Amino acid sequence: MIQHIELTLREYPRGFHLITDEILTSLGELPKNGILHLFIKHTSAGLTINENADPTVREDFANSFDRLVKEREPFYRHTIEGDDDMPAHIKAALVGFAVSVPIANHRLDLGVWQGIYLCEFRNRGGRRNLIATLYT
Repeated sequence: MIQHIELTLREYPRGFHLITDEILTSLGELPKNGILHLFIKHTSAGLTINENADPTVREDFANSFDRLVKEREPFYRHTIEGDDDMPAHIKAALVGFAVSVPIANHRLDLGVWQGIYLCEFRNRGGRRNLIATLYT
């Protein structure tokens, strides 16, 4: 059985944000076993799974990505939407737009230190829409 659910996340500032609990609250009870696939419907934000305990990991991610993909590079041509826009597209392409997580015993079967992240690369990205697909 396949079920699609569209979720809208609240607006987050630029950065890396744990959204595991927000996703679980939006979905309600998970099936006994299956797979949760999440897809973000935007080109300037991404999804990833990583460290869920130490908030300095999020700061290190943000600082590293900002060093890897700088704003106001002279070779950018897509600049009409602001200095953060083209770098946001590049960062989102590097991170990716989807994650899949196994479900076991009605719970996400993440590792002890894993959480689902929204990677918001715009200064004001707005509310973000996700498609949650449950495979059972």
